[in-house]
Amino acid sequence: MHRRDLHGDPDPVFFLGYWGNEAATRAKFTGDPRDSWCRTGDAAVMDGQGYLWYQGRSDDVFKSAGYRIGPSEVENCLVKHPAVANAAVVPKPDAERGAVVKAYVVLAPGFAGDAALVEQLQRHVRGKLAPYEYPKEIEFVDALPMTTTGKVQRRVLRQQEEARARPAGG
Repeated sequence: MHRRDLHGDPDPVFFLGYWGNEAATRAKFTGDPRDSWCRTGDAAVMDGQGYLWYQGRSDDVFKSAGYRIGPSEVENCLVKHPAVANAAVVPKPDAERGAVVKAYVVLAPGFAGDAALVEQLQRHVRGKLAPYEYPKEIEFVDALPMTTTGKVQRRVLRQQEEARARPAGG
């Protein structure tokens, strides 16, 4: 891809702005209006050979005890377990760590969500990812909130966790 495709005049397949929300459009772009960059919110890391590895959306990445957690990596690990049909990972507010890793899991047919399966899923993630990435809490759900295009709405689950963490009446 040429630099001009990423920078400068909008490409015909690239969005020109948010409908009816000029402030949100301005917030997405940085630099001179004639030569600006669009900040998509996607996060990636570059390896030693210069390859970029997608980490997820920057607004989905969170910190737990000082460690940056990319939820998509944990979700991808969980769905490789035969008991898991789908999963979403969000931060659960925690007074000590700031947040802990929480997974919402939709089970595959024939599996029952119980304490033994929670432990098994936690071991599964611990065996494949960094020790701080395993979900400290797993909640089994019938379905995850989805967009019309089939993406999990982590924002809905994050808001749910934040509401649960608020003191009653506050």
